Amino acid sequence: MTDVLRPAVGVAVAALVLAACRSAPSAGPPAYEILVFSKTTGYRHESIPAGVRAFRELGAANGFAVTATEDGAAFTPENLGRYAAVVFLNTTGDVLDPTQRKAFEAYIRRGGGFVGVHSAADTEYRWPFYGGLIGAYFAGHPAIQRATLRVEDRGNPATAHLGETWVRTDEWYDYRSNPRPAVRVLLSLVEPSYSGGRMGADHPIAWCHPYRGGRSFYTGGGHTTGSYAEPDFRAHLLGGLRYAAGRVAADCAPQPA
Repeated sequence: MTDVLRPAVGVAVAALVLAACRSAPSAGPPAYEILVFSKTTGYRHESIPAGVRAFRELGAANGFAVTATEDGAAFTPENLGRYAAVVFLNTTGDVLDPTQRKAFEAYIRRGGGFVGVHSAADTEYRWPFYGGLIGAYFAGHPAIQRATLRVEDRGNPATAHLGETWVRTDEWYDYRSNPRPAVRVLLSLVEPSYSGGRMGADHPIAWCHPYRGGRSFYTGGGHTTGSYAEPDFRAHLLGGLRYAAGRVAADCAPQPA
């Protein structure tokens, strides 16, 4: 592809992604179902209702059905088999019992999809399978503030609508480890653009990867209620969800620096 054509292709992809987020409700039965799980046993985000609403609206516009729950009893082999992807929306603490964990592991190993939003990284610290699925655990954060994100992979459906950088306001997590060796980093924080970051020059904030037979997408955004009204953030969630649900192809193989 020539350099002359590349900008035009990028604009076209961005237009398609944003159109998907804003399209009229789909006709006919949903093409697939997702489960949005938002149980908390630690800190509870006020933005959870806005997040559930955003996923429902994305589903209505893009042909998928959404079941929202905070009941771990939904994690049975039979019930999970209904869903193309499971979203952990601002979950915190230990949210599943051993039997439910076993069912969720089996679901991922059978090719299921996982989407982790923000404090999904502050969840299930003592469950090694989940630690690998999420990619990295939460360590801390400074105050909510504006920051610049570097877009590392503009070919991924979660980031194809963005330019080379993305400036937005949210609560920016530091993580206990750098996930880059095991995931495809999609977005990273430019630490000099805000105050209080502690990971240094390489600070991933959104990523994807195949995992134990399934697919995983995680974004560190989504603390604030306003996040879920942002068209670019909604497009980011939709692209990541569509990858996790197996609806679009994406190269999420690890690409270490």
